[in-house]
Amino acid sequence: MADVEATKSLSGLLNGIAQQMFYKNSDITEELLKDELFPELSPDQFKALLDRMTNLLKSIATADMDHAQLEAFLTAQTRKQGSGGVSPEQAAALSRFWKSQRVRVRESLLSQSRWEPGLRGVSWRVDLQTSASRGGGAHGGPVALMELELGTTGQDSEFLCLEFDEAKVNQVLKNMSDIQDRIDRIVQT
Repeated sequence: MADVEATKSLSGLLNGIAQQMFYKNSDITEELLKDELFPELSPDQFKALLDRMTNLLKSIATADMDHAQLEAFLTAQTRKQGSGGVSPEQAAALSRFWKSQRVRVRESLLSQSRWEPGLRGVSWRVDLQTSASRGGGAHGGPVALMELELGTTGQDSEFLCLEFDEAKVNQVLKNMSDIQDRIDRIVQT
């Protein structure tokens, strides 16, 4: 019976950590978790358990571990039980938690990492002026027209229309090339 209670308490702790860390529920506090789930532990013992489980969940979520990766990770953690590892019961609780919460945690992390408003769509075209201006026979150059669809989750889109002449298009392309070069340098380091 004590093992069943310990398993329930650990599952509750993992869910509480997820509520704090992934779902940004500020009603879940360390004190609440300790008082409700582990009143028998000293504050230091509880803090050590909380930190260990929090770090393990961060590692699992950051890697978005699939079943095989999770099992290998937890096996390695049980082998180093004395030095910050986990017990087989804790590993089993982590495994059950991740199997049931992986999709929800992933969606939460993705939604937290999105910029708002976001770019929902882009459409563009290039127009050529074919008629001569009144003062002479010179034709205007090509004009690029771009429409950006911007929006915040749960709200209607807004549209932004931009017009570029050839010089501005070349400037935008150069800026995008510079950005790509910077990203490539960061990725290579």
